[in-house]
Amino acid sequence: MIVMKFGGSSVADAQRIRHVIGIVETYLKHKPVLVLSAMGDTTDYLLEAGNEALHKGLVSIEKIEKHHLETMKKLKLPAAVRTDIVSLLDELRQLLSGISLIRELTPRTRDYLVSFGERLSVRLAAAYCNAIGIKAIACDAWDVGFISDSNFTSAELLKESWDLIPQKITPLLKDGVLPIVTGFIAKDSSGNIATLGRGGSDLSATMIGAACKAREVQVWKDVDGILTADPRVVAKARPVEAVSYEEAAELAYFGAQVLHPRAMQPCITTGTPVLVKNSYNTDAPGTRIVASLDKKSTTVRAITSRRDVTLVDIVSSRMLGQYGFLAEVFSCFARHKISVDMVATSEVSVSLTLDAAQDISTLKKELSRIASVDVKTGKAIVTIVGNVKRSSEILARAFELCQLIGVTVQMVSQGASKVNISFIVNDCEAVEVVRALHLDLLGG
Repeated sequence: MIVMKFGGSSVADAQRIRHVIGIVETYLKHKPVLVLSAMGDTTDYLLEAGNEALHKGLVSIEKIEKHHLETMKKLKLPAAVRTDIVSLLDELRQLLSGISLIRELTPRTRDYLVSFGERLSVRLAAAYCNAIGIKAIACDAWDVGFISDSNFTSAELLKESWDLIPQKITPLLKDGVLPIVTGFIAKDSSGNIATLGRGGSDLSATMIGAACKAREVQVWKDVDGILTADPRVVAKARPVEAVSYEEAAELAYFGAQVLHPRAMQPCITTGTPVLVKNSYNTDAPGTRIVASLDKKSTTVRAITSRRDVTLVDIVSSRMLGQYGFLAEVFSCFARHKISVDMVATSEVSVSLTLDAAQDISTLKKELSRIASVDVKTGKAIVTIVGNVKRSSEILARAFELCQLIGVTVQMVSQGASKVNISFIVNDCEAVEVVRALHLDLLGG
């Protein structure tokens, strides 16, 4: 079997749904399981409707209702399907009425609200499949074994899901049925709907693939795979043929948002390959994400950047030969719920980077009691991902290039996974640095 996941832009309207099912049709001999996101901007429309109910007392689902009923009409689905869709829309309207009356939108209610997007999309897709002769069934994730904790808006799947998912899905595949499963959602042990947070739909697909021991998980996006750089920055960026799980995670973390690192965890556990493909360009081979690569593979896989970063330098002579100082520093960050990206230390200092969106004014005051703190905004992280066993060679060349174009490197960090080298430059210099590195190290 294989798992095929398509995001919201891939199933945005009737035309796109026809196209997606056409792709799936070519893979039917491989016994696919299909995982879908909500159609187009439906999740945004649902959140907008929730806010209107909460703040204005209005119950309005016109945009959502019109789009789904028009899609059903354009797909020429039988009248019986309308009953199912209208029933879900009525349930949505009742939920919004409740929100408007009590003027409260809790994380639990929010998850219930956004779940309608995926629940509607799988029903339309399954109905279309059956209408053209493909035996399919729409499955809400909890009906095929997705059980989560109650951490609403960012739930984690429970261990029992590993056994339940194959128990539910395998019989359907044996009967020649195409299961079309809602991505992004699950239910907790009390029966409340919970969403899986960032990368949730991809996680749904990789969880099914890993639990069912699939041959591969295909994640269909609107790009040709994982690229050597951001094509908006480097015009000659090209798809990478293959990357390791660790490399893919580093690329995602440092800016190449193709597959969220947490979405790969189930496949890392089982060694299940992930193939990133383009639903708009089906002939492109895509990028394969695997456990390990041939030792002869390319030294540098890709170059990426993360803009709008804050650099914090913490200096104190108390660090010299003392234990517990770094623990004290990082406990301050933990108390203020501020996450740290990169870290570099010396005997008397520690430098680290943060997302600029995080407010650190109060944290700075607290840290200033134990050290000198210098906060520099307007920075960027440039990351080289690949086989950095040749890191000395790569660093030497990178620093030489930066010197040639007049850029000063302000901090360097090499991850413990040994697949990335990252350094800090001014935000306004990031594009020039990435282009120069790509031209020199990847030839384009």
